[in-house]
Amino acid sequence: MEELHFLETSEIARLLHSRKVSPVELTQSMLARIERMDARLHAFARLTPELALAQAKDAEAMMMRRRVLGPLHGVPIALKDLCYTKGIPTAAGMPMYERFVPAYDASVVARLHDAGAITLGKLQMTEGAFADHHPDITPPVNPWHADLWPGASSSGSGVALAAGLCFATNGTDTGGSIRYPAAANGVTGLKPTWGRVPVHGAYELAASLDHIGPMARSAADCGAMLGIIAGADPHDSSASLEPVPDYLAGGDRDLRGVRVGLDPDYGSRGVDAVTTAALASAAEVLRGLGADLRTVRFPDTGDAVADWPVACAVETAVAHEATFPSRRAEYGPGLAGFIDAGRAVSALDLQKVWLRRRAFAGRVAALFESIDLLLIPAQSMAAPTIVGMARLGTDPNLFAALAKFAMPFNMTGSPTLTLPGGSTREGWPVAVQLVARHFAEALLVRAGRAFQRETDWHRRHPVLR
Repeated sequence: MEELHFLETSEIARLLHSRKVSPVELTQSMLARIERMDARLHAFARLTPELALAQAKDAEAMMMRRRVLGPLHGVPIALKDLCYTKGIPTAAGMPMYERFVPAYDASVVARLHDAGAITLGKLQMTEGAFADHHPDITPPVNPWHADLWPGASSSGSGVALAAGLCFATNGTDTGGSIRYPAAANGVTGLKPTWGRVPVHGAYELAASLDHIGPMARSAADCGAMLGIIAGADPHDSSASLEPVPDYLAGGDRDLRGVRVGLDPDYGSRGVDAVTTAALASAAEVLRGLGADLRTVRFPDTGDAVADWPVACAVETAVAHEATFPSRRAEYGPGLAGFIDAGRAVSALDLQKVWLRRRAFAGRVAALFESIDLLLIPAQSMAAPTIVGMARLGTDPNLFAALAKFAMPFNMTGSPTLTLPGGSTREGWPVAVQLVARHFAEALLVRAGRAFQRETDWHRRHPVLR
């Protein structure tokens, strides 16, 4: 069993569904691995061994009757701890909620359970899905090196995947929180179109910016999970009624006829040499797969980056109105200060942000009339360190550099796919990002699968002892 923990979900599912591997034995092995390794990685907020083993026994009984529910049936996964889990505490990285036990499952959790996935536990995250971990919580540790940033806010999700503590998980992304931990930990993350996945039963950070999406070891695995969690939801009026396609139906042989845009200025200005080299290499791989590479000019992101904190802070203040400022002393300084900033924004200033946001979204939509995908870095710097990222709140240049490839696509709601695409001199992961028009996740998955068929960056893992 110890040899299986780094397999992709599609690979482990084939072993499970052909009854070459027992769901119960696999789950027991994964729980033992977590107990052995997570004392120093801190990826999990809590384990759910009783639930996991009960689900594993159910899966095994069904498979013995040759009944398979889908691509994640019997596969051990973990859940970000902002998704409600019935009867299991759900704290969203906030000690004030450590005893909150939901009476129902979040929509994405219910869909994963119905698909037969096995829940190993809940994954640690930043406070309320904002930027910082609460002072009373030990942050997850990047398994590639303890000095490296683990990403935010889905830090536990990225760490658990990279360390082989689960086969897939979910992240949420309000300003980069699927993409940052995917890049930092060398895994694959898909931020869907806003509204593609329902957010019912998930702690809110900023309603018009929040996305839920899959994180896994490959684009194919992300496509399989997205097919389960996407779709309309009677409990969530913001969830799109757009039909959910088979995200794995497009194949992965080539990308002939796919127009891929590159902006030499946007994609390289302020970007370090290692990331620039990874982007150039990725472009050549896509060209070799038959993609039509085109030079484009991406709309200026200055206003979108500057406006994101304003829009997000106001919506965060609304989301926390029931407990802030009445329970301010229980908040960490980062989230408390952010909510204070949101409460201070005037209606006039907020309306100006909304108008600029709509205009920017329109310009981005117009660009995708001439291209199908945009290739850009996942972030401006390769393998950022914890010490370096500690300056994020006080260094506006660092904030702008980190935000320029992430926050604009929360402002537009565009889908993106983050892929491992290189490594530093030390062997630490470097990522690239593909962006598509709204509801073109199937094309993102197709392109990601083709890229990962030609490269092995996603199959490289940290050495853990």
